[in-house]
Amino acid sequence: MKLLADTHIIIWALLDNDRLPAKARALLSDPNNTVFFSPVSVWEIAMKHTAHPRELPFTGKTFFELCLRSGMQLSEMRISHVLAYESLHRAEGAPAHKDPFDRLLIAQAKTENLVLLTHDSLLSDYEEPCVLLV
Repeated sequence: MKLLADTHIIIWALLDNDRLPAKARALLSDPNNTVFFSPVSVWEIAMKHTAHPRELPFTGKTFFELCLRSGMQLSEMRISHVLAYESLHRAEGAPAHKDPFDRLLIAQAKTENLVLLTHDSLLSDYEEPCVLLV
């Protein structure tokens, strides 16, 4: 399976945090799976680290380097991902979700036939088959 790891999944995996669900840990460590990370996650980390450096243990650059060292593959951003962003629809009556980073990750996964591995239950309301909630 080709997985695109959500930012928080990557953080928990890199830090070997107990919050990483067992299912996610198993999928990430399965040698039959290819795990990708997105420049969107690097951008998100860079912005959050700049705003709150004490709350996030690494910079965008360090995050990027750690992802590569851990064996994850970089999934480049393309204009098709940005354009797919506009095609995402949420289930009627679903709670509001305004995180543009998450929406870009869903659009990227959808366009590249990747499975977005996430622990954010709000993402399942997009009703996109590419979202895997763990």
